[in-house]
Amino acid sequence: MDLPQPEPGPGEVLVRLAAAGLNPSDWKIADGMFADSIPTGFPLVLGTDGAGEVLATGTGVRRFTVGDAVFGQFQRPEQGGGSYCELAVADENAIAPAARSVTYATSAALPTAGMAAYNLVEETRISEGRRVLIVGATGGVGTLATQLAAGRGAEVIATARPAKAELMRTLGAAETVDHTADAVADQVLAAYPDGVDVLIDLTSGPEEFDVMTRTVRDGGTAVSTIGSADADALTEKNLRGFNFLNRPSHQLLDILAGQVDAGRLTVLVGREVPLEEAADVLAASRSGRAQGKTVLAI
Repeated sequence: MDLPQPEPGPGEVLVRLAAAGLNPSDWKIADGMFADSIPTGFPLVLGTDGAGEVLATGTGVRRFTVGDAVFGQFQRPEQGGGSYCELAVADENAIAPAARSVTYATSAALPTAGMAAYNLVEETRISEGRRVLIVGATGGVGTLATQLAAGRGAEVIATARPAKAELMRTLGAAETVDHTADAVADQVLAAYPDGVDVLIDLTSGPEEFDVMTRTVRDGGTAVSTIGSADADALTEKNLRGFNFLNRPSHQLLDILAGQVDAGRLTVLVGREVPLEEAADVLAASRSGRAQGKTVLAI
């Protein structure tokens, strides 16, 4: 549908978007899964991530001028705003200068997944010599977390189908585990009887996550990104554990863009499709059939 051109208010930036990145949270918002916790205004434009060129700035904006290439988060549910559109308004502190070495499509795939991956590595205190198991490693967050953890000198074990094993090794994984062949926990413990220092689980439900924690050594760390961790149960096992909550910031976006430009971080785009196909790719994401990060070209 056509909507009036939005106008940036104080501290806001109007961006002509070139691309929007798709996240599972987009269809979850559409399905009303966050209705009790996130107030929404209608008509509601979906989409959090995006990249494009600054068209106008509101009063008080100091970090951007017209013509700047930017990327970041545009979801503003209360105002009905999102990134699946030609023109979007963002808070000045929700965006950052885009990486110079990649396309807008690549930049649009990075914000939410990249910040989640960076925060996961920070909050689990991954450092040189640590052994890390990443479950769901071939997704958007997983591929970035693999690179960031390996970049800090960690030994990364990534779950991946055989067809993706070589890709994960090129991204820094020391070993891969085929999650379709046998129980992941059994395979990991057979190869590493003393366990792992850190478990980052991006996909498992509560029961499966509990099984995965068997792989973590005494005193290690286990984190779920989908709310599957039971803190009390983890404490009883002498594990540090929590359910991850992402904390985005423009400082993090600056760091990620810098890593991309320095060649230390590769952003994988699985599909790039026209904005008109947004409903179809949202349905694919909802069904679990999506492969890799999907970007909408605007």
